[in-house]
Amino acid sequence: MTTTPFEIVIVSSDMGSRRYLAEILRKLGFDPISVSTLRGCREILTNGKIGLVFCDPHVSDGSYKDLLGTDQDRKPRIVLTCRYADWDQHKDARSLGAFAVISSPCRPTDVEWMVIQARRDEWRLAGQQSSSERLEHMLQRAELPQNARVSRVGNK
Repeated sequence: MTTTPFEIVIVSSDMGSRRYLAEILRKLGFDPISVSTLRGCREILTNGKIGLVFCDPHVSDGSYKDLLGTDQDRKPRIVLTCRYADWDQHKDARSLGAFAVISSPCRPTDVEWMVIQARRDEWRLAGQQSSSERLEHMLQRAELPQNARVSRVGNK
């Protein structure tokens, strides 16, 4: 299976937070794109395939919730980074479609785990697509006799 480029975006109005998170991601081998506004993030999302977005709850021009409503073929995986995450905020973010919620400042292990989970999710989706493509190809190439019957499958 070939891997596709995995781009990561950081959205935070706090320059220190952006730098800190970008440094963690660089140590993991990524070159994240940092922006301070949702507008900047939306431009990036429309111009490229983004695997993961780390976003503060609120930036100068909106909320992470605005990104969750992004009209795209494939919605981005949004990781909400909260200074004071409480259970209700976590539940709300997850119910709205956020990929995850982690505390900020981010611990390197939390960031690495989010990347692992997002990559696994992407590989799983790619594997499903390639499996269904292989099955379709096999069915197209199958040379079954016209009177071939399909019997039950399994032990029962």
